Amino acid sequence: MSPSFPLGSQRGLTLIEVLVTILILSIGLLGMAGLQARLQQSEMEAYQRAQALLLLDDMANRIAANRNAAPAYVTGTSSPLGAGMTCPTSTATQRERDVSEWCNTLQGVAETSGTAKVGSMVGARGCVQSLGSNQYMITIAWQGLTPISAPPSGVACGANNYNGATGSSCTDDRCRRVVTTIVRVADL
Repeated sequence: MSPSFPLGSQRGLTLIEVLVTILILSIGLLGMAGLQARLQQSEMEAYQRAQALLLLDDMANRIAANRNAAPAYVTGTSSPLGAGMTCPTSTATQRERDVSEWCNTLQGVAETSGTAKVGSMVGARGCVQSLGSNQYMITIAWQGLTPISAPPSGVACGANNYNGATGSSCTDDRCRRVVTTIVRVADL
């Protein structure tokens, strides 16, 4: 005799419902993990930009405070200070101290991990350009984490130094980040 079931009862459907629910939850959790990874990238980009703005303001204040020696701060774009450079060690004048401290700060001397300097942006470089008429453009350039649009062509500090290897998505300066400011020194 076969077991009798009441009319309209369901068998085995609960297991299918549980499996579908687990599948939907798994997809949702994978989406949350991807969102968390993107959030961490955005947080690092924002941190690096904040650090760059602090260093930009620091050099602008140093030039404004030592305005008589402002032309001596010019580095141009071909010899920036920071990543991969040997920082000046002479501290005989205020300008030499300022340049030495700014270079070391760009390299991340404020925080170390073993012997590596890690207290700054990735690959930070700083340039001071003369625009004439006692105006100076200060630029900080660094390595971004993901490619976006390239900075304007008029901002040459660190140009073509942040492209990745062949096949990388970091091409055509799309991973170079820059912030700039203009310092105007008054004639007194």
